Amino acid sequence: MLRLNLFITLSLCVLAATTVATSASTVIITVPATAPTESPTYTDDKNFQKAIIDTHNLFRNEHNASALGWNDTLAKFGANWTIACEFNHSHGAYGENLAKGYPNASAAVTAWGDERKKYDFSKAAFSEATGHFTQVVWKTTKTVGCGRKDCGNSSSRSWYVVCEYYPRGNIIDHFAENVQAQTKRPSGHIQGAKNPAVRVRGFGLAETM
Repeated sequence: MLRLNLFITLSLCVLAATTVATSASTVIITVPATAPTESPTYTDDKNFQKAIIDTHNLFRNEHNASALGWNDTLAKFGANWTIACEFNHSHGAYGENLAKGYPNASAAVTAWGDERKKYDFSKAAFSEATGHFTQVVWKTTKTVGCGRKDCGNSSSRSWYVVCEYYPRGNIIDHFAENVQAQTKRPSGHIQGAKNPAVRVRGFGLAETM
């Protein structure tokens, strides 16, 4: 009997939203995002690559997964996808994580990894709330490559990050062996990813292969 293996594409996007402040009166003021100093993890290729790899591997080490290597083919794919500044998935052949609005590349990856706080290891299944995390630590994934682009304007920077993974993760019926519980204490994570204004959106898509 032919057995169909179901795959889930990476289906979540993380977006840092603007802040809304309310005064004591009835006036509501929308506070625009400020223009922070440009992070070298965005403006310099080597710093960007190092931040992406190091932060991924901090989480992978804590979840008993081997270190990822950098893949230039994946990076080119991710970079091409950022060009239009459209915050949507490519539906390509790779695993994919998206983030926008974080102060540096490490903070974006940390936001994905921090979804582990919501992951139910006893169920070992896909969830839209934790899909970034499960791809970050997926054991059989070996390489990652990412692109980025400033999709803001002259007064407000908004860096868009697209990471591609190979082999891709989030495969139905394979979560238990690929997403393992944390075995080590967190160490060296970049601060700044925890943002009370972050919102998550996405969808799940299953395909037969």
